[in-house]
Amino acid sequence: MTAPGKALRDSGIIVWRQLVQLPRIPEVLIFALIQPVMFVLLFRYVFGGAIATPGESYVNYLMPGIFAQTVAFGAVASGIGLAEDLRRGIIDRFRSLPMARSAVLVGRTVSDLVRNFAVVMVMYIVGLLVGFRPEGSIGAQVLAFLLLLLTSFAFSWIGVVIALSMKTVEAVQSAGFIWLFPLTFASSAFVPTDTMPGWLQAFAENQPFTIVVNAVRALFLDQPVGNYVWLTLAWMIGITAVMIPLATRQYRRRSG
Repeated sequence: MTAPGKALRDSGIIVWRQLVQLPRIPEVLIFALIQPVMFVLLFRYVFGGAIATPGESYVNYLMPGIFAQTVAFGAVASGIGLAEDLRRGIIDRFRSLPMARSAVLVGRTVSDLVRNFAVVMVMYIVGLLVGFRPEGSIGAQVLAFLLLLLTSFAFSWIGVVIALSMKTVEAVQSAGFIWLFPLTFASSAFVPTDTMPGWLQAFAENQPFTIVVNAVRALFLDQPVGNYVWLTLAWMIGITAVMIPLATRQYRRRSG
């Protein structure tokens, strides 16, 4: 078997290992759902009446932001899961096996991609139950889900780099949320950016999370998409292209 074929096979085994664990540890999936559901209920019923979104109901404005936030927060789970494997010595066992080193990282990020997809689909149903009414075509909505999956994959690699750079699971969890909170809340996910101070608005409108949210929102709600889809692709491909080599280098250092 060629080296790429072997790496692909080994990655598939790691993906299967990660997914098989989910039914055995259902609380992982349950807690992955609780947080976004809480955000939906709080913003929909507590803050929704006070936030003006001209031309669109707040729940329709909110849900695309929740979808994007859900896959972004999945990056923290990726980092914590990898850090936990490192702590328990599972990664050391993998290193002793005749398997491609890239398989551990690729398998982790791909399995987290599958998990995030399942969570987003559940959130889509929750959104429908609280009044979310997507107006885009089926094709547009499928494209929106694909952009969310690409975002999940790219952000998971950030989580992997953080996990490989920290020494404890607690540090990984803290570091994982520190960079995510400014991106998710200083964005168009929950409120229109034109309500923000000028200096913050400039950041909010040009950072990658807002670009993703705007693209997904436009596709779900049948609004003008503009360049948001292409900008999302550029951002996520760029993040992945930078983070994969960084993660690989960090993994080799930890393997040393």
